[in-house]
Amino acid sequence: MSDAAKSGLSALGDVRGKRVLVRSDLNVPLEGDMITDDGRIRASVPTIRELADAGARVVVTAHLGRPKGAPDPQFSLAPVARRLGELLGRDVAFATDTVGASAQATVDALEDGEVAVLENVRFNEGETSKDDAVRGEFADRLAALADLFVSDGFGVVHRKQASVYDVAQRLPHAMGNLVAAEIDVLRRLTEDPERPYVVVLGGSKVSDKLGVIDNLLGKADRLLIGGGMVFTFLKAQGHEVGKSLLEEDQLDTCREYLRRAEQTGVQIVLPSDIRVAEEFAETAEASVVPADRIPADRIGLDIGPDSEKTFADALADARTVFWNGPMGVFEFEQFAGGTRAVAEALTKVDGLSVVGGGDSAAAVRQLGFDESAFGHISTGGGASLEYLEGAQLPGIDVLS
Repeated sequence: MSDAAKSGLSALGDVRGKRVLVRSDLNVPLEGDMITDDGRIRASVPTIRELADAGARVVVTAHLGRPKGAPDPQFSLAPVARRLGELLGRDVAFATDTVGASAQATVDALEDGEVAVLENVRFNEGETSKDDAVRGEFADRLAALADLFVSDGFGVVHRKQASVYDVAQRLPHAMGNLVAAEIDVLRRLTEDPERPYVVVLGGSKVSDKLGVIDNLLGKADRLLIGGGMVFTFLKAQGHEVGKSLLEEDQLDTCREYLRRAEQTGVQIVLPSDIRVAEEFAETAEASVVPADRIPADRIGLDIGPDSEKTFADALADARTVFWNGPMGVFEFEQFAGGTRAVAEALTKVDGLSVVGGGDSAAAVRQLGFDESAFGHISTGGGASLEYLEGAQLPGIDVLS
């Protein structure tokens, strides 16, 4: 366990009667006011519960979606506050603004052990401003609502934002349980991982994963590549990819990765077959073709059945696995096979298996897997990737 994980909330001392501002990640998908995946809320509960049980007056701040620095009803955290209350088994107060009259009154009314959620922090332009002074002014108002600060929103620690970075400079602070656990796992992936170490990358674009591939080519034993990004690799090898997703400007980069892997002994595993269709549609009829012979009028939407077996075999002896990005369009049942096969293989890993947040975590839940079958399911896809790239995470650095 890392030093950060060991210290955690205990670094705050006695919190009874103290107002503790907790930056959580409650950015969940909504359809209207219905939450379709509450995974991030559930992951945030342990820290909030521990603080409340210790007698703190817990003030939760978080964002939802990408409002333009002004109130937008479709991004209100009200449904999230209700769900948080259900999961905590206690009433959760809700402030209809972040640092205004409602927030002040809501925080003032809290008793020891009670919890409140402030409205979407991104309804305020100061949250995401690139201007340090504008961001700092907003952070001052946010910090004035609390005595202590806990950073527990791992999905945003790679952002230099007021509620993540600037508030930590204004209040005594600590790392929450969730962030501590995430950092602990990521360190295990980057500092002397148990071998064989296998990385599975998918998702739509190679360009989203450039830094990760670049860094992991020197660390992983095998790199399995699927999803939309695989077609740029196949094209780089000279194969026809039809109407499949393709990043022409990354062809030379992919060729260089393939060359480096061969030089350094890292095994890059690409699919041998692909599920294709005439169009990107839920009703599209799937057929399977060799990966090096995709018809010009077809679009690749998943790895094929032979590739599923190859990928599962490549994971069978792994002691450490990091997976980020689905193997295909898992939202459509006929193109979910590759993602399902990878997830199934991860549940059998005798060692550390990490699902790297974002669409991979959503896929695990949508496809009905028991989350406890995986070593760790990250709540922050972008933050995980940036850590594995070797990038600095402002929201972590500020806690040092």
